[in-house]
Amino acid sequence: MPRRPFGRGGDPVSIVTLGGWHSVARTALEKVHESESIRLMHAALDEGINFFDNAWDYHDGYAEEVMGRALSVDGKRNRVFLMSKNCERDYAGSLSNLEDSLRRLQTDRLDLWMFHECNYDNDPDWIFERGAMRAALEAQQAGKVRYIGFTGHKDPRIHAKMLGKPHLWDAVLMPINIMDAQYRSFLNEVVPRCREIGAAPIGMKGFGGGWPGGRILERLGHRAEITPENLLRFNLSQPTVSQVVGIRDMAQLRVAIEVARNFKPMPEDEQNALLAAVHLEAGDGRYETFKSTTEHDGPHHRRQHDFAVA
Repeated sequence: MPRRPFGRGGDPVSIVTLGGWHSVARTALEKVHESESIRLMHAALDEGINFFDNAWDYHDGYAEEVMGRALSVDGKRNRVFLMSKNCERDYAGSLSNLEDSLRRLQTDRLDLWMFHECNYDNDPDWIFERGAMRAALEAQQAGKVRYIGFTGHKDPRIHAKMLGKPHLWDAVLMPINIMDAQYRSFLNEVVPRCREIGAAPIGMKGFGGGWPGGRILERLGHRAEITPENLLRFNLSQPTVSQVVGIRDMAQLRVAIEVARNFKPMPEDEQNALLAAVHLEAGDGRYETFKSTTEHDGPHHRRQHDFAVA
């Protein structure tokens, strides 16, 4: 499994990251049996995926609990670069999120703690003004957090605002896919800035959402060039450290492993052909509604900003 150095820290992380949300559920309402989730996580680790993703709010904490039980076996936690995410913007809430995540994940530290879903224009200000950043720095000093970063899927402008705050970020998680390159592009506007400061750029939403069910695959999968393999290879060919993939079962894991193990960067002409093939659809964001609507925003964050929860 190819690995790349994680930002300034240099930790070797797999080019594919196991997504925490999808590894325990097929849909928001349908969890898979816990034993199947644990088997999937163990198989991913045994196949060389050492970067695991999670978040405090995924399935109301269930995703962290299952991952914690999976990693508590035979010292597996020490083989994983473990990321989870903080959903609060204030000091006390952030510390509470961290303690919940550590308890659920059965660990004494997170390798990467991310401010989750910086999707609203005032999120960057809230994180610094309400004490969340102070909590993260104290947690880092106490050894409970190694690296600090942030995530978001809405607008590169918000990421730019976070990058302009008085903190040298370690990592940034953002949408990376064939549509993004041509609509509110994180690839073009945020990844270069991350590289300038030595932050690790990490991709997500490579299929336009989950797999299956992501809008790109769901609506364009009938085209010969729009396959999970081609899309993932395109994503891995970008100047990122890793791509979070929402792997739900062993069949999807085998596809991701096969692409990653045999990965060779997609030549520029092939990338351009893929971009040209979706140019019409990409330009208006119809397959990236997580950028233009609140329908993909987590309910916890909608409530923070007084938006209706579906």
